[in-house]
Amino acid sequence: MKSVTKLVSSLALLSAISLSAQTLVSVNGTQITQQDVDKELMAATQGRFNQVPAEKQAEFRKQVLEQLVAKELVYDDAKKTGVLTSPEYKEKYEEVTKRIQKEIAIQVWQKREIDKIAISNDELKKYYDANKEEFVENESVNARHILVEKEADAKSIIAELKPLKGDALKNKFMELAKAKSTCASASDGGDLGYFTQGQMVPEFNDKAFAMKAKEMTMEPVKTQFGYHVIYIEDKKAKAAKSFAEVKPFIEQRLKMEKAKTVMLAKMKELEKKATIK
Repeated sequence: MKSVTKLVSSLALLSAISLSAQTLVSVNGTQITQQDVDKELMAATQGRFNQVPAEKQAEFRKQVLEQLVAKELVYDDAKKTGVLTSPEYKEKYEEVTKRIQKEIAIQVWQKREIDKIAISNDELKKYYDANKEEFVENESVNARHILVEKEADAKSIIAELKPLKGDALKNKFMELAKAKSTCASASDGGDLGYFTQGQMVPEFNDKAFAMKAKEMTMEPVKTQFGYHVIYIEDKKAKAAKSFAEVKPFIEQRLKMEKAKTVMLAKMKELEKKATIK
């Protein structure tokens, strides 16, 4: 399992990539994407991953990615060793299938009942006004980087880019990232997307947030992955989301809160109609 941990650790820097379809790792041909990781994170935190402290988010993502890699390794070996054709597997599969059918039916029923719940606009606005701190979007940075193994190589890249400005700098940076970076982001010109405080390793994080938009590092940034040349594509200041932006989210949350009372009443109604001995 050490080799798996090493592989996942080498990809930890990519945890902030914003494109959900971005492949983080391929296990025997099966791709694990950022979207797969995000789904697991949302399930594990009941949809509240954004409330996990920023300094813990990167480690949490890393752990989830490790778990997904481990599952693919075990499943792949199970297929190769005939588990899927064994009597034990078939028996368990039938048992689970029946249980899943019932669970799916229950989930669809619950969704229909929850969809009937109406939340007024006044209720939504009242919640927003009372919980504005919940909808504050932290400062974020959109960065590109070129990752190399040796400091001398990073310094050589900086020397080549240093005379350039504006679009010329950005375009050349992307060109060198594709040609020389050892990171999986190389194919995207080193683009790491937007990330907030704590989502990158400390050395990278601190430097990126100290820089200005359209600025490049004049010295290599050393991390556990190697030496980075960083270019800041854009920066977004800390800002509160508007009511219109978060209205659907608030509506879903309030529906789920009301659902407890609604479901309890519905269950009592069903019990009265049922024959229970």
